[in-house]
Amino acid sequence: MSEERLELLRRRIRDVPDFPKKGILFRDITPLLADVEAFRISIQLMAEALEGESVHAVVGIESRGFMFGAALADKLGVGFVPVRKPGKLPAATYRAEYELEYGSDAVEIHQDALSPGDRVVVVDDLIATGGTAQATADLVRQCGAEVAAFVFLIRLVGLQGIKRLEPSRVIAILDY
Repeated sequence: MSEERLELLRRRIRDVPDFPKKGILFRDITPLLADVEAFRISIQLMAEALEGESVHAVVGIESRGFMFGAALADKLGVGFVPVRKPGKLPAATYRAEYELEYGSDAVEIHQDALSPGDRVVVVDDLIATGGTAQATADLVRQCGAEVAAFVFLIRLVGLQGIKRLEPSRVIAILDY
């Protein structure tokens, strides 16, 4: 990854202090999404990091993972599978719950979205504590498939979410 390309991406990520609550520094990717060159570079860097990896599908986590995941699936020439919040998918689903700071949440995948033996890449915009990504990996396994790698645009290093995903391969384009 060239430092020049990474710096362009960093310049397109806006810091928003005290959002969604006081004390949180939110990394806003909407300027990056609006910049066709920056978005294209982010997808290229993700694809380059996966070079040589045998992948059958890209699994994107709702909602920002859809944007990166669908574009990456197109770049890799494979299908895209959405993982959604409960009640958003119309056919039979598998469900995985995960803990939040205050309470819990869940994600779902269609039961027929993946086939046994499929190798997938799980994509999201950011990894913080890793709970959603870990729950998504559980869904992939419920389908009989396996996670070849996790790919994130941003890793919040201090929250150590990657530790929850070990020993899986984890790729993060930018560290904060």
